[in-house]
Amino acid sequence: DEVEEEEPDESMLDWWSKYFASIETMKEQLRQQEAAAAEAEEKEELEIAEGSKGQMKSKEKSKAAKDDKRKKQQSAPELPEKNKKKIDELKVFNKELETEFDNFEDWLHTFNLLRGKIGDNDDNATEEERIVGRFKGSICVYKVPLPEDITKEAGYDPNFGMFQGIPSNDPINVLVRVYVVRATDLHPADINGKADPYIAIKLGKTDIKDKENYISKQLNPVFGKSFDIEATFPMESMLTVAIYDWDLVGTDDLIGETKIDLENRYYSKHRATCGVAQTYSIHGYNTWRDPMKPSQILSKLCKEGKVDGPHFGPGGRVKVANRVFTGPTEIEDENGQKKQTDEHLALTVLRHWEDIPWAGCKLVPEHVETRPLLNPDKPGIEQ
Repeated sequence: DEVEEEEPDESMLDWWSKYFASIETMKEQLRQQEAAAAEAEEKEELEIAEGSKGQMKSKEKSKAAKDDKRKKQQSAPELPEKNKKKIDELKVFNKELETEFDNFEDWLHTFNLLRGKIGDNDDNATEEERIVGRFKGSICVYKVPLPEDITKEAGYDPNFGMFQGIPSNDPINVLVRVYVVRATDLHPADINGKADPYIAIKLGKTDIKDKENYISKQLNPVFGKSFDIEATFPMESMLTVAIYDWDLVGTDDLIGETKIDLENRYYSKHRATCGVAQTYSIHGYNTWRDPMKPSQILSKLCKEGKVDGPHFGPGGRVKVANRVFTGPTEIEDENGQKKQTDEHLALTVLRHWEDIPWAGCKLVPEHVETRPLLNPDKPGIEQ
């Protein structure tokens, strides 16, 4: 008999429950992708073999056997499906967030400014050594007057063309919160084939070395740490997260580091500041963590994108541009009291923001990203 899995107790859950549930989902998706790829490969082999009809029959038999086996394999893990999805999840990317969202260069591009070469000794200088600064901006060439469909659709002032609704370039103060969950498969730094890793974070003038919390003899340390840093764009926008190996004697060695351009994330229309969670909750392990509520984010996006809405109507409906979305309209507080709210509806729209014509694009979900650690001494090799 199948044992009924019991509902997880809300008070026992925390962010880690959510994280590990999400990791399981990611692994499951990878398994399915691999299975699909294998199936496609098999199909291709069959089609190639179809030319020689004689071999066909034995092929079919083995294919039927394989299919049977696969069906059994596929149907087996799907039993507990009905007990799944009790814990809210976040998205785990097994790569950097940038690769998923075109480097967040939807309108801000970064160009390196290089120092000129002086004499022969500069010929072998790497490009990295010649960088003296970075130019960030966007270059557009278009025909004047603008084609009518563009002016009409975007309501643009033709004199400014595409460059509208762009933030002012005054310095802007931000609070950066860095969560370091864990590191995996670190490169051994000690003779015993292990390392004693700790986190170092650098942004502008801020330099944090979390030396006293090093983790002894571990290549897969779970850190679970968060760091808050105040910074000013554009002067301080390149965040470096590094892992060092603690040594009792001598200096600590850098295992590897990763650099994140925070400014591009901040200004991107994909809204890569605090990811959009799957559900809106005001208490418990899944509390909404963005400083703005879903309805405030939605109003801001509609205003900036010159989109009509949001219009909240009766019966759990909301209209944005020419789309209507539906969703729940009640929320429970800690004491189980139900209240009316538009937040769930607003969140539904945010999670489908790419469906909104003209202004829509995919918003960054609540997530954990996985970034390779690199060491300047060993270029191109993940550490």
